[in-house]
Amino acid sequence: MLELAERLLPLLRAGAEVAAISVTRVLRSAPHGVGATMAVTADGTIIGSISGGCVEGDSVALGLTTLRNGTTGTARFGFDDTTAHAAGLACGGTIDVISYVVGAEHIAVLERAASGEAVSIGVVTSGPGRGRVITEPGLFAPAAVAGRENVLVPAAAPSGAAEPLDLLVLSRAPMPRLIILGAGEYTAALCKVATSAGYAVTVCDAWESLATRSRFPDADKVVTAFPDEYLSSLTGDDIDTRTAICVLTHDERLDVPALRVALGMPVGFVGAMGARATVARRAALLREAGVDDSALSRLHSPLGLDLGASTPGETALSILAEITAARHGGTGSPLRSISGPMHHSPAESEAACPVPPEDSAQDGGAAPRDRRR
Repeated sequence: MLELAERLLPLLRAGAEVAAISVTRVLRSAPHGVGATMAVTADGTIIGSISGGCVEGDSVALGLTTLRNGTTGTARFGFDDTTAHAAGLACGGTIDVISYVVGAEHIAVLERAASGEAVSIGVVTSGPGRGRVITEPGLFAPAAVAGRENVLVPAAAPSGAAEPLDLLVLSRAPMPRLIILGAGEYTAALCKVATSAGYAVTVCDAWESLATRSRFPDADKVVTAFPDEYLSSLTGDDIDTRTAICVLTHDERLDVPALRVALGMPVGFVGAMGARATVARRAALLREAGVDDSALSRLHSPLGLDLGASTPGETALSILAEITAARHGGTGSPLRSISGPMHHSPAESEAACPVPPEDSAQDGGAAPRDRRR
């Protein structure tokens, strides 16, 4: 439910009646995991998805029944491989769902989620309180929320509860960060693609004429600073293992110091643009700057998956594809060429960027003041 916060809040503030339908259990393959949620209003407005379209119709009917009767509903969709398609679950798996009412009393917690705050709530899935949404901080077992993941917790024990309750713990962490150093056209394309994929993007460049809000309207932050100085200013509250740093400066006076700092930070991914000759020279300069081989092994360069990309938009897709594969443990191979599950469990990992020609020039404006010579 928390991932729908931005879309639910206007409806709830206007007094709309809303039912949420959340996945409580997944067997075998399904497009979304435990905690995936969609919502429906009394007038039939649909928000979100729990199956990519396979069982949305039945889920909407379940939600409307909940609104009409004021009671919590549960259902199971999908069967075995031979009957799953007839049941409407094209993936051949099974999901259990619970439908419950979302009301004005949940606006506060949804506002926290929409603002980017880390939030966890519990939906009671058993007993007489089934369907109740628990929003009070610290009410349910700490073990249930320590990982900040959507999870069904059997027999969790909220403080003050007469007996343990089965809880669907729904969590939303702050958006992962993508820090892009360098403010060229490739950065503009990557900023747009990454923002649509759910990243909070920071663009940093030493050139004041390039690091402007008008050039990067999708960015969460636009910073004018030397990249290494900006990275050095960040604290543990600003980054985590989901953070990716991509160096797209095309200037070794800037990118070598920035990479030296980045490779010493506890982030999930560090990458840099460059042709192969540039990559080799940069590695030598980083070693001269004191970066050891263990740290260098973390560097993704040249960046991006081999998509045959050439335009900034295609290159951005290549970058984000590697970021996604690294973060979630994907292979980057076509799905038709591999076997096994298509949906990976989230993995705190790394991610990437791509490769313009070696002689491609940074665009626009006069050079920043040179403190590196």
